[in-house]
Order: sequence, then structure tokens, then C-alpha cells
Amino acid sequence: MPQLLRVQNFNVSSDGVAAGVNQSLESPFGFDHSGMFAWCGATASWPNRTDPGGTRGLDDYFTRDFAHNIGAEIMGRNKFGYQRGPWENLEWEGWWGDEPPFHTPVFVLTHHERPSITRGETTFHFVDADAATVLGQAREAADGRDVRLGGGVTTVREFLDADLVDTMHIAVSGVEIGSGLKLWDSPDELNDRFEHEVVPSPSGVTHHLFWRK
Repeated sequence: MPQLLRVQNFNVSSDGVAAGVNQSLESPFGFDHSGMFAWCGATASWPNRTDPGGTRGLDDYFTRDFAHNIGAEIMGRNKFGYQRGPWENLEWEGWWGDEPPFHTPVFVLTHHERPSITRGETTFHFVDADAATVLGQAREAADGRDVRLGGGVTTVREFLDADLVDTMHIAVSGVEIGSGLKLWDSPDELNDRFEHEVVPSPSGVTHHLFWRK
């Protein structure tokens, strides 16, 4: 089986925005993102759930599938943290505390490298390289399993432009943001390269599934 590069459970607004322009320590997405992520947070399989219950069905399936057969992740620096430019605070080790949700090697794209850090079962490597090179490193680290492309928008677009993405699951919420970093103007922009299936959910989110033609 080939190792796939997969975008999993990537969330955008109805107008294609995934992150606002004013990301900060207090606002990781640059806007109130609670409405955009409500579909997965309501499921029984949401990893941060502290109370019993939660929904089953389609949304729960996608939430469970997030980590299936994933051996490494690639993310942009803006997903790792709020700092820009040279690292001014090496004590910053990501948004996720002592137990990040990845449990794999994670390759963080940055023009300002720093030593790798390990938190729990996750090791973050900071790399300054082109998309194909980083994907090669991640595939080697994944030990035969797939690689997840975690985002944000700039990173997903970089790998799409390099024609390296094999499958995508994009969850489109009914929330309209208006401005920010957009994945697309219309999901149909990708139909020349990908098979594209649209699956609406009772929660109100619409799941868009893409796989390479």
C-alpha cells in the first residue's frame, strides 16, 4: 500500500476561511472558532471530552478517523504557535501542553529552525525545506503509515500547489467569517485534479471528500 498524504478534519467557514488575520496567544485562530468546530466537539469520540455521552453517526466517524493509520504529521509554524520571525521564546512548546494529540513525529515548517522537542509521545522537528523534501522526511518517520497534513491554510495550499496531496476531508461549517486566510473561493476549484464528494451531516456541517484522480 502506498503512503498517502492526507488532510484530515480540516475546518473552514462557509466562505472558505480557516484562520483569521489576528492570530495571537489569546486567540489561536484569530477569531472565535467555537462555532466552526462544534460538530466534532459534540461527538462521543472527541478526545477532549470530559463528560460521558456525545453524538454518534457521521460526524463521530470522521472524528474517530482523525488518527487512523497516521504515522507522522506536517504542519506550518502558525499552527504550532503564535510567534513570528526568529524564535524569541524557546520555552514555547506548542498550544497542547504536556500531551499533544498527535502521538507521532511532527514536522513544523519554519524558516527559523530550532532543536527538536518532545512532549509526551509527540516529537516536534523544525525544518526549513521545500514541500517534497519535508514529505520525504515525514514518510520515512511514519514507518509505512500515512502522513497527515495538518495545516494551516498556507501549508495546505503549498502542498496542493506542489501536487503532493492524495486525499482530503474538509468540514465546511455554516459560519461565515468574511476575511482571513482562505482555503478556496469554491471547493469546486479542485475538481480538475480530485474526485469530489459532498456529504451533508445532520449537525449542519458539510463534509467534502477529495481523492486524487
